[in-house]
Amino acid sequence: QLQLVESGGGLVQPGGSLRLSCIFSGFTLEHYGIGWFRQAPGDEREAVSGISSVDGSTYYADSVKGRFTISRDNAKNTVYLQMNSLKPEDTAVYYCAMGIDMATMMWGYGIDYWGNGTLVTVLS
Repeated sequence: QLQLVESGGGLVQPGGSLRLSCIFSGFTLEHYGIGWFRQAPGDEREAVSGISSVDGSTYYADSVKGRFTISRDNAKNTVYLQMNSLKPEDTAVYYCAMGIDMATMMWGYGIDYWGNGTLVTVLS
């Protein structure tokens, strides 16, 4: 059974850090692109970061560049999102997702599976 399970969310002070994990089961991670998305209350879901299965290239939304880092450990079937210098506007439910093409996923298309999300709250 294919599953994506996020963890690592929580409550943090501004300037703090969190590392989100997404553990995949039921398929081989190395064959798929992976993305992190987030949705704040009242807002649409937006792409935060992605990593390609083809060449390991990465994508970051302008709002998180220089603060967030995506990485993958194919042996552990896990993708991470290291989030540093967190801001109150980073508060959202964070979702991981998988699809064939990372670039297409960042536009919101070609997403085959979603995780259930993990809540990140940055105090204001």
